[in-house]
Amino acid sequence: MLILILYFFIAIVFIQIAYYLGVFGKFAFAKAQKITPKRIPVSVIVCAKNEEENVAKYVPLLAEQNYPDFEIVLIDDASSDNTLELFEAFEQQYSNIRLVKVQNNEAFWGNKKYALTLGIKAAKKEYLLFTDADCYPTSKDWITAMSSQFTLHKTIVLGYGGYDKIANSFLNKIIRFETVLTAIQYFSWAKLGNPYMGVGRNLAYKKEEFFNVNGFINHIQVRSGDDDLFINEAANAGNTTVAYTPESFTYSAPKTKYKDWFTQKRRHVATAKHYKTIDQLQLGLFFSSQLLFIVLATILLAFQFQWILVLSLVGLRYLCAWLIVGFSAGKLKEKDIKFWFPIVEIALVFTQINVFITNIFSKPVNWK
Repeated sequence: MLILILYFFIAIVFIQIAYYLGVFGKFAFAKAQKITPKRIPVSVIVCAKNEEENVAKYVPLLAEQNYPDFEIVLIDDASSDNTLELFEAFEQQYSNIRLVKVQNNEAFWGNKKYALTLGIKAAKKEYLLFTDADCYPTSKDWITAMSSQFTLHKTIVLGYGGYDKIANSFLNKIIRFETVLTAIQYFSWAKLGNPYMGVGRNLAYKKEEFFNVNGFINHIQVRSGDDDLFINEAANAGNTTVAYTPESFTYSAPKTKYKDWFTQKRRHVATAKHYKTIDQLQLGLFFSSQLLFIVLATILLAFQFQWILVLSLVGLRYLCAWLIVGFSAGKLKEKDIKFWFPIVEIALVFTQINVFITNIFSKPVNWK
């Protein structure tokens, strides 16, 4: 029995190495990007629901971007706090801000995609740049950096949305590691010609791409997924590129309680089941091989079966993974993450198992 487990373990190790070196290496070893400023017209779109504290801090940062031709479309999704009042004040203060007021609709109540659709239709510019109300750009050149990756054919740009660092917080390290690992995956697959997701914290596309797939209509019944499900449907090898210069990053405050982050992860996992079958398979194989690597290595070492070979394979896998994560984290300005690998990886894997099991028995809550 143990010999069969060993053979299976060897296969799992090589699957993991194939992912890290063959797929994720595409981003890890990619050359540094250059910013070639363009003067294309951009509409920055922000949808908010009960975000008065965040919009008070972050909308001025967006309005002060160093870019020649842009507007900001602020969408108030029927907020019950002072978000709308703040938006109206900003509209008076900045000439390039456009306000969209969304009323609750019986057919689309509480659906962010409905609110975003109204905002996209109201946008006057040809290129759309999305971020969330709780996000802020790293520099005044954020629009320049993201829009610089557009070309005649590349009309979808996937960006990086990170989370603030919190000192002495293990949960923060897990959250940021998961964010980096997710970015490594969607950047790498996009570079390989199979873009499958993006994050609404930092995403750009030409307006025609939205109408080419009839907006969110094919997944309107799924409350989440205005970013990743849209990209899963609209993006392809010909029209999609990535942006990973430091000036293109956005950041937001991470969850500080495990329960809140766990709830957020439940939504993300529930959304992923609506991806194309091939994308679900590649994501499932990666996660399954991660889990089996840990479980099988533990079993074999517990029985001290061929322990020298097993330890050698464990070391080889971790060396490959650590190199890829290290190089990628450096590109994303998250270098400290690599020093906590593989501890945070193990914590993340078992959190994901808990998420899968919990989602079987109850549905996650979406949009506020």
